[in-house]
Amino acid sequence: MTRRLNVAAVSATAAAALLLAGCSSGPTSSTGATSGGSAATANTVLHDALPQAIKDAGVITFAGDSHPPYRTVEADGRITGIDPDIQEALARILGVKAKTETVASLPAALQGMLSGRYDAFNGPVKATAEREKDFDSITWMTTRTAYIVPKATGAGVAATDDLCGKTVAVVTASIVEEQLKKLSAYCEGKGASAIQVLGLADTNSTLLAANAGRAAAAGMTEAAAIDVRSKEPDKYLYVRQTEAQGATTDNLATLVPKSSGLGPVLMKAFQELFANGDYRRIMEKYHIEGVAVPAPILNVASKG
Repeated sequence: MTRRLNVAAVSATAAAALLLAGCSSGPTSSTGATSGGSAATANTVLHDALPQAIKDAGVITFAGDSHPPYRTVEADGRITGIDPDIQEALARILGVKAKTETVASLPAALQGMLSGRYDAFNGPVKATAEREKDFDSITWMTTRTAYIVPKATGAGVAATDDLCGKTVAVVTASIVEEQLKKLSAYCEGKGASAIQVLGLADTNSTLLAANAGRAAAAGMTEAAAIDVRSKEPDKYLYVRQTEAQGATTDNLATLVPKSSGLGPVLMKAFQELFANGDYRRIMEKYHIEGVAVPAPILNVASKG
């Protein structure tokens, strides 16, 4: 039978870790507890299986860029959203704390993990065979691509086809940039002009570009588009890329460097997160249960 250890039993270790966290060279923000949080206690078998450095610190350090609704950097430096809730729930299972250090971009997160600065990147980022050469991926949701159009500057964009020949802002090296290139190819295939890609550092920057008229739309995951429009329905509309326009449903994952040995342990924590109901509760809290998966998958791209 799996032994259980109350999270309070590791509080001394976690407290020491928080003191150490204050010495970090990068801007940091500890995630807050999830609202309506579960009563889950730490699984000591999984805690004991953690890499020694994480056990000693009592903290898993996640890289995180600004990417609402997954991560939103508040004015006071706190990071809120889906990812912090997922990370806190995983940390409770593992008997440690979760901490997020902000990064400027996805490439910075990947390089930072490979250099040992961060333990994981919760993304969610597309699981690919190329990334799985260096990282373990744990798929925990799927996505479709959508484009947010400011009504004031949208230049007559009422459907996805209307983006042909226009400039669209996306996060550089993201899954959305990949989907936008497929949409542009679709445009050219029907005799329309190609889409001009404006690559930027994060989702907030793409939205600012669209609002400033530098782009006709901001590309993002549909979950993010729903979040943006729900907050300001009179300001934005969004259009969705279809299969005929090159869209695919992609697996989105947490990435962990293979060299750390954390991936298989985190996968088991995700399995417990699904089993105890916390995963479903978090997805429903943010109204994105439509992109939930029935179970986490380890290294899905390599399985094909």
